[in-house]
Amino acid sequence: MSLIDNLREDARRAPVSGIEAVANYGRERKGLIPLWAGESDKPTPDFISAAAKRGLDAGETFYTWQGGIPELRQSLARYHERHFGLKFSPDEFLVTIGGMQAIVLALEATAGAGDEAIYLEPAWPNFAGAAGVAGATPVPVGLTEGANGWYCDIDRVEAAVTPRTKVIFVNTPSNPTGWTADIETLKALLDLARRHGLWIIADEIYALFHYNGQRAPSFMDIMEPEDRILFVNTFSKNWAMTGWRIGWMKTHPSLERTFENLIQYSSSGVAQFLQRGAIAALDEGDDFLAAQIAQAKASRDLICRRLAETGRVRFSVPPGAFYLFFKVDGMTDSTKAAFEIVDKALVGLAPGVAFGQAGEGYLRLCFHRKLDDVEEAADRLAKWIGGL
Repeated sequence: MSLIDNLREDARRAPVSGIEAVANYGRERKGLIPLWAGESDKPTPDFISAAAKRGLDAGETFYTWQGGIPELRQSLARYHERHFGLKFSPDEFLVTIGGMQAIVLALEATAGAGDEAIYLEPAWPNFAGAAGVAGATPVPVGLTEGANGWYCDIDRVEAAVTPRTKVIFVNTPSNPTGWTADIETLKALLDLARRHGLWIIADEIYALFHYNGQRAPSFMDIMEPEDRILFVNTFSKNWAMTGWRIGWMKTHPSLERTFENLIQYSSSGVAQFLQRGAIAALDEGDDFLAAQIAQAKASRDLICRRLAETGRVRFSVPPGAFYLFFKVDGMTDSTKAAFEIVDKALVGLAPGVAFGQAGEGYLRLCFHRKLDDVEEAADRLAKWIGGL
């Protein structure tokens, strides 16, 4: 028996990322345009980095508040009040090591061995992976792509509920499809959760990357204070801070102590000087964020137009997030295609199957980059498609 055989089965079954496999294959290619990861090509803006440096220079390198320094939790309350038009208390927010830790904490609190966790597929694979590691069974429910874009069939979600179901994970706007739930869909999902006594883990990290001129609908617009909803979020996307690994949760204030305890037994908190940068992002970053959204919209429009001109690409224009999830006529093996595109087109894309079996036959492209890069990538992809 090998060492690995002595590990927990749930750990051994943790899936390998299909995105990582293609990225590792192509990341050293000279001249490659990497559109496989969900991040901007911009470094973190100076006003955020400078705030973190001031904290570091001031010696903020000691243990700190488990749930986040008070100033950051106050900033989170102000940020939500600006963008969601409601009043929030600082004790509704807890600071985490990125959005991923927020998801893990939410799972630890709601689902474990013998439980089931429903999620909507195609999906960013980390929720299902984390649920499996926690001992829960991830249960995918497929979104449907229709003539008017992707949509969620509530009857299919309800059909997946069993006595073992504890939680529904809802990511809207969605990675990878850009699907964005309208308010009626959110109401239906919330009603379903209430009737079955389920928790909702709401991943709304792309709420402001919504291209109709206003933020995306949110469970915050319709929920009651006692509804079983945990919100997970991150600083990564809005303010070009993917490498900082800092995020947050929004919970009912009565859950504050429980989640602080869970933070204590996992990370014991986020470095204080990093939290200073996060405060600057929230309090001073709205203009930067607005510029990011405008650029992403322009890039979306460009890539959609150029790929549509090939006559061989099918997709739904994403109303939110910053990904294009598309099919190429005659392509069935998305992993093989992604590797071939690295070799022949010098463009890095994520294979659709990395987002679940419902994603096979698709490719995901992150268009959150400067227009010149997106335009060049479109030219290369069009040439590759023309050679099929």
